[in-house]
Amino acid sequence: MKYQKKLAVINDLSGYGRCSLTVALPVVSAMGAQCCPVPTSILSNHTGYPTYFFDDYTGKLPSYIDKWKELEISFDGILTGFLGSAAQIAIVEDFIRHFAKKEIGNSSRCKVIIDPIMGDHGRIYSTLTPKLCDRMKSLVAHADILTPNLTEACILTDTPYRPHFSAKELALLFDQLHALCPGCIVLTGMDAGAYLANIVFDPISGGTVTLRKKRIAAERCGTGDLFSAIVAAGILQDMPLIAAVQKAADFICLCLKETAEYNISRLDGVVFEPFLKYLAP
Repeated sequence: MKYQKKLAVINDLSGYGRCSLTVALPVVSAMGAQCCPVPTSILSNHTGYPTYFFDDYTGKLPSYIDKWKELEISFDGILTGFLGSAAQIAIVEDFIRHFAKKEIGNSSRCKVIIDPIMGDHGRIYSTLTPKLCDRMKSLVAHADILTPNLTEACILTDTPYRPHFSAKELALLFDQLHALCPGCIVLTGMDAGAYLANIVFDPISGGTVTLRKKRIAAERCGTGDLFSAIVAAGILQDMPLIAAVQKAADFICLCLKETAEYNISRLDGVVFEPFLKYLAP
């Protein structure tokens, strides 16, 4: 009998703007896995727009998740993203302990990928509170793979943000992140002049691998969600982490290049729908 792997995706549902669950659902499906959403909040559109509807789903999450517990559902992977409140941290930690059968520092068949969505370019997103950002340090301890951008890495380590770090400063930043997270760490979307870089930290060797892609278009919203969804689905396909990161970067570059030909706002994300066929296993 064939077996299809299942990925639980804990993230918000934004109706417009190509991000979060509206990105993860088609991407994970295209890569051959079943995407099982856990909505942390409902938004009309993401918070980068000048106005938006926001419904915090904290009060509904326990009842939603309890039904999955009653059904004794199992997962091959868990991907966490945008959280609607600080109280959701404890809910997500309980979800990981139950469905991944995973305590902090323990290995598990079910891989946990945590995208600690908190901000970008040195700014915290408008719906997030200092308490949520502080409690994120507890959640990332459960990660097999952690995918912060530079802003989020600085928040997690209480490091003052600046857009560029020396090699020595980056090594210290990875040491501080590793003190919080025992798993692999991918520092995403690093500015490297004419290039964008993703830096992969291996906790076993303590070394890093830097993967660079030529900067081919202006930055657009939603690329982080594309990245984490592809990496998570790739891990479920038993891809090595570096190969999954490379696949994500290649796909995003393709989409950015094609999106430049469309007359849409950067807030509307990247046009990825015509290219999902390239993600098929």
